Formats: sequence, structure tokens, C-alpha cells
Amino acid sequence: MAYLMLSGAESTKLISGSGIAPSGFGSVGLNFHKSISSLSPASQPGFNKEAFWFYKFLATTVYDHVINPWHWTEDMRDNALEHADVYDRKVRMVDVEGGAAFTTLGIVKHVDAKNVTILDQSPHHLAKTKQKEPLKECKIIEGDAENLPFPTDYADHIFLLEGIEYWPDPQRGIKEAYRVLKIRGKACIIGPVYPTFWLSRFFADMWMNFPKEEENIKLKRIGPKWYRGVTRHGLNMGCSVTGIKPLSGDSPLKLGPKTEDVKKPVIPLLLLSRFILGTIAATYYVLVSVYMWIKDKIIPKGIPI
Repeated sequence: MAYLMLSGAESTKLISGSGIAPSGFGSVGLNFHKSISSLSPASQPGFNKEAFWFYKFLATTVYDHVINPWHWTEDMRDNALEHADVYDRKVRMVDVEGGAAFTTLGIVKHVDAKNVTILDQSPHHLAKTKQKEPLKECKIIEGDAENLPFPTDYADHIFLLEGIEYWPDPQRGIKEAYRVLKIRGKACIIGPVYPTFWLSRFFADMWMNFPKEEENIKLKRIGPKWYRGVTRHGLNMGCSVTGIKPLSGDSPLKLGPKTEDVKKPVIPLLLLSRFILGTIAATYYVLVSVYMWIKDKIIPKGIPI
């Protein structure tokens, strides 16, 4: 997603060793107290019917318990949070696309839960999140990452994790994150790394929006320990980019209408074909991770795998 952060930005500068500091993202905010949880999935901004059924039956079961453990481990999460410099318990934190709150469970080790807001478009994910004891004091909101229900200059930290590669218009979500941050606030984006191995690259292009390796930005590499730093197959969660908001207010970046028509009816045959293709690609990446885990167990340490 790094290239989507850079494309369209009016001004973006590099900060040595910490990632990028975007100075050209933002949008019109919503009143924080406006309730959006009562909106139906089809009418809620950015949440179409396909996404509703995907998160209800696949993401909250197979994805969280089968796919994610092989691609987004506790070590990776803690490494990413360290990169974001989350060490103040009193900061106001927003976890966008919090999902089943795997990342949030790491955040509340460093930030008081009462200061953390979890936002996700899936009521099924959020229902599971509410059951987790460490998150009982968190604010939990159903909403759209591309149209955040927070006032401008609201949060000290904002995390865009576990899903930006699936967004129909990621640039809009990053622009919103900029708006919601306070001046000198930090945004942390976790995204995938594009594979170089031909078969992995084929499935990557089928599955999600992987950024290309040749993009010249500063970031922190993360990955499962058993990969031993190998990136040729790509990584679902492979890089952590942290940016600092230099000025208060909205971004000067102007975007056109949203690219996704959320009111468009779902075509059953198209939905089925997309589901099958996505399942094939996801299965491949689970098998790749298992394959790398086996190689790590068999091949002696110090020898490339």
C-alpha cells in the first residue's frame, strides 16, 4: 500500500529510520457522536453486500483462525507496534479495521483500554471483539475506514492494519487517517510485500493489492520468524510504515467520488467466481507459509532457505 500513500499526495517527505510523513492527505470529517451502527450493511459507506457475507462466514471463522496465524503472528504485531513508538498509556488511539482485535490486544498492553477506539465495518467481527476481557473498556464502533466518524485532529495515534490491501480506495482511507490525526500524531500502516517468485506473484495479483518492491520508501520489514527474512513468496503482513502529521487540519489532497458503488446489487455468479478465486489464492498462501515452516524445521540455521 505504500505506493497508494505516495500517489496523489501533494507533498510527501521521508523521515530517516521511521517511515514516511505524509503532508497531503485528508477529507471532510463526520461528527464523532453520529451513530452509524444502525445503518444496514448495504447502505453503510464502503460496506457492500459482498463484504457483509465475506466477513460473516469466511473472515470471522476461516480467516481469523486458519489464515492469519500463519501470516500475522504476535511477534510481528509487537515488532510493528514498537516501530510505531506506542509507549504512552494516556494517548488517544484509533485502531481502524480492528477486525477481531488481534492487533488491539497488543495495543492495550501499552495504552489504557479506555483511550482506545476500535472501528470495523463487520458487526460479526465486532461481536467477537466485545467478548474479549482486555478490551472491555475500549470504544467499539461499526464504521467505514474511508469515511471515519471522528472529528479532525482527534487522535494521537491511528493504526491502519489487517485490511488496507483489500480496500476499494485505499488512498481515501489514508487521507481520512491524516485528517483524524492531531498535529505530530502518528499513523502506522501495516501492509503486504509483493512476491518475486512467479507462482506466488500470480496468486498475489489475483488476491489483493500488493505494492511493488521497487518503490523507494523507508519502512520496517516484518514477517513470521520461520521465513528467515525470505520475501520471494510475498508476505500478507510484510512491512510497517509510520508517518507523522506535520500540520493540523484536513489534507489539501482532493479526491473525486468514491470508486465503489455500494448500492449496486450483487450478481450471484460474479460473487461465486470471486469467492472461488479468492479461496484458491488464500489457500495457496496458507500452503506457502506451511511450506516455509517445514523448511525452517528441516534446514539447519544459517543456511538460506
